[in-house]
Amino acid sequence: MKRKTANWLSAAAAAAGFAGCLFVNVTAALILLGTAAAVFMIQLLAHHSQQKEITQICDYIGEILRGAETVQFSSFEEGEMSILASEIRKMTIRLREQNAQLREEKQFMKESLEDISHQLRTPLTSMMLILGMLRKPDLPKQTRMEQVQELFSLLARMQWLIETLLSFSRIEAGAVQFREETVDCAAMIRAALEPISIALELKDIAVNVQIEGNPHYIGDLSYSVEAVGNVLKNCMEHTPEGGTITVAAQENPIYAGILITDSGAGIAQEDLPHIFERFYQSSDFAKKGFGIGLAFARKIVTAQHGSLQVRNAQPHGAQFDLRFYKTVV
Repeated sequence: MKRKTANWLSAAAAAAGFAGCLFVNVTAALILLGTAAAVFMIQLLAHHSQQKEITQICDYIGEILRGAETVQFSSFEEGEMSILASEIRKMTIRLREQNAQLREEKQFMKESLEDISHQLRTPLTSMMLILGMLRKPDLPKQTRMEQVQELFSLLARMQWLIETLLSFSRIEAGAVQFREETVDCAAMIRAALEPISIALELKDIAVNVQIEGNPHYIGDLSYSVEAVGNVLKNCMEHTPEGGTITVAAQENPIYAGILITDSGAGIAQEDLPHIFERFYQSSDFAKKGFGIGLAFARKIVTAQHGSLQVRNAQPHGAQFDLRFYKTVV
């Protein structure tokens, strides 16, 4: 509307000028008339071209809304329409990326729910069988006590799995605020060993702790204990009776490092690239747990600007390398 008004005002001004010049000089009047006509035609053509470009952009937007993936805006090379087309193209790319991310998250949630259901189904089935056995009136007292103990063990495993999954989800959602405090590695390792000390004793597994100097770093003590505890628990599960777990801690100008080495059979080469994946269970090594502890440990360590890697030790066993960096890397 504004452009049409401007065109009519230009035409009126040209007519007034032509009338004025006609009384003074006919040649000047004709020149003015020709110039005004040329300007009017240029504006008319520009307006028509812009309308055509706007219609084309609207058609492209319609194709995008219908799910087209190959819409090109290259025909707009300069001017205001080019800027508009560029912004629409950027917005389209961002929307496509967000849509792809939403699809991935939806698929991940679906797979996670399936994995969780599978993980809970196994202990629940065992619990149902145990409860059915406990209902027998002639069940020997010793057998009854053993089954009750197994029932408590299954409940504890389920509780650990649920709590770990909840903590995992909170960290992934960015809902956890990690504390920044000075963490003494020696004290942290002692705290991580405490929950499994009885299990280690029952399996006659010796733990050798080697602390070099006074290693420490800035992080969250509580979550760090949980991460190291999960790694130690994994090592315990894969160390035979009478075996050894070695925990060595040291510090350098770049990071505070903790090496945890067990005397088990080690990790199969095909498992090494996947050992930190959630619910990974494809071999005898991975099938001894839920497949969540190591993934959770790495998530905690990386959230504190650290790293957690694994390799096979020589002559046998697995070695976990935890590093808490002094600066973000």
